[in-house]
Amino acid sequence: MSELSHIPVLLSQIIEVLSPPILAAKDPIYFDGTFGRGGHLAALLQQFPQLRAFAADRDADAIQFGEQHFAEEIKTRRLRLQHANFADFSVREWGLFDAMLVDLGVSSPQLDQGPRGFSFYHEGPLDMRMDTRQETTAADLIATLSEDELIHLFQEYGEISKPYRVVRALVHDRKSEPFTTTHQLASLIERVDGWRRKGSHPATQYFLALRLQVNQELAAVETGLPALLLGLKPRGRLAVLTFHSLEDRIVKNLFKERSDLGTPVFKKVITAEWTEQKKNPRARSAKLRVFERSEDGQP
Repeated sequence: MSELSHIPVLLSQIIEVLSPPILAAKDPIYFDGTFGRGGHLAALLQQFPQLRAFAADRDADAIQFGEQHFAEEIKTRRLRLQHANFADFSVREWGLFDAMLVDLGVSSPQLDQGPRGFSFYHEGPLDMRMDTRQETTAADLIATLSEDELIHLFQEYGEISKPYRVVRALVHDRKSEPFTTTHQLASLIERVDGWRRKGSHPATQYFLALRLQVNQELAAVETGLPALLLGLKPRGRLAVLTFHSLEDRIVKNLFKERSDLGTPVFKKVITAEWTEQKKNPRARSAKLRVFERSEDGQP
């Protein structure tokens, strides 16, 4: 593994919470459902020389990066890497694991690459697809959703209480010219909504809502996490990193509901310390929840 520039969030805490099942297993195996740039995986492989891993990601760029930077681990069969969505996890296909991690945030490379269309700070196509094999882009949503559907999307996923003026402007302006770039959309939102809070771009929640819808991210959490719980070995642990309240609520409720399988390891959510937040702004909104499968947990 070469040195990785991407800074993994809550790294020390994740190593700590996943250590017990890894250390207890004779031949521990770890599942990383959102490989990204492999920061968490690299640290765990280094920390536990006996660990074998299976990693998946829906982003082809992430898989290509992994094949290049984890070539030795793949060659020695210490790591198996697959282009797949963790939401498609099945025990029959992928097996049982001692430790699992799902990081639900957008990776820094995705945000930093203008052509991916995730960020209003970089000019690029209004895309936002994590898996470019799928057809629907953010531009498609802006072009085809009705006024009522756009209002519902921004209220539900962006948690914007009054998106009416922005939506009306979108529907009006798209009649004469389609929205195809990130700056086009961000500029309209700036013009209509203005800067209401210092340091927070007015387009932030609008872009979040579009990204969640384009990638069906909440649906992936709702369908994928229950399957992952069934993929835990007895006393195995699943750690989930979320970055906004909608996802965290789903995780929190699921962990409570599946008391037949196991229990949350901690009553309170784990957050980043101030020193990490200062070094890595992505850590500010991060929340970590951990579930442990019981010795006799039955589906």
